[in-house]
Amino acid sequence: MSGLALDLDRLTAIDVHTHAEISKDGHGALSPELFGASETYFKAHGHRQPTIEEMAAHYRERRMAAVVFTVDAEHATGHPRISNEEVAESCAAHPDALIPFASIDPHKGRAGVREARKLVTEYGVRGFKFHPSIQAFSPDDRLAYPLYEAIEELGVPALFHTGQTGIGAGVPGGGGIRLKYSDPMLVDDVAVDFPELRIILAHPSFPWQDEALAVATHKPYVYIDLSGWSPKYFPPQLVRYTNSLLKEKVLFGSDYPVITPDRWLADFAKLDIKPEVRPKVLKENAARLLGLLR
Repeated sequence: MSGLALDLDRLTAIDVHTHAEISKDGHGALSPELFGASETYFKAHGHRQPTIEEMAAHYRERRMAAVVFTVDAEHATGHPRISNEEVAESCAAHPDALIPFASIDPHKGRAGVREARKLVTEYGVRGFKFHPSIQAFSPDDRLAYPLYEAIEELGVPALFHTGQTGIGAGVPGGGGIRLKYSDPMLVDDVAVDFPELRIILAHPSFPWQDEALAVATHKPYVYIDLSGWSPKYFPPQLVRYTNSLLKEKVLFGSDYPVITPDRWLADFAKLDIKPEVRPKVLKENAARLLGLLR
């Protein structure tokens, strides 16, 4: 894939996990109830929902690039998504700072497959985000397999939320969100059945951290991003594997805007990570995975 104007030498980091929470016309990616639960979970009450243009400025000022996506969960929530085309076009206006991903509800079937192909070939989308708990599907459900097949053929990564989620936390019944769908072991079947698909397991996968580490060490194209947690709370085994077996496969991610890159990086600087591993986590691993290296 080509077309990005990222100057890797200039960049200090690539954040592989940021959210477009609001559209140009003010439409939120999730309902106010679910957003409110997330704010409470992350202690981010009243945080601004930046526009994509504001996100570009935020990362440009820090000499960073950011992967940007929304979540399409229309089938389960009934809440209309932010347009993938809007996300892609807004990112394309800031190619020095932003990298567009898309999100397609697997329940959309063949229409979703057609959309995925169009988004990559015509809009320059560089990957796809899945949130099984919010989208109400198990990653190993065959309903999603045609979509995975298309993504594998297109040669771009699939990023899966794993572990507990702040979305719906504290709402009666968790807002209908089932945590079981975000067990990383469910993604192991996907890695087996689509052996060339690049997969990112997003977040320290509480309460399944060991399972995520097992999948990432066993499957050569499975990576882990470190978003959604301050590094000071990382489980010790995650730090140990980052420094050793997975040093080429762990990626910096913040979960902006609920966690800022400034906060994440300040805490990461205090973590016991080998000096030669830090640049891999912060930039080099993501650059290789996203096909940014010349």
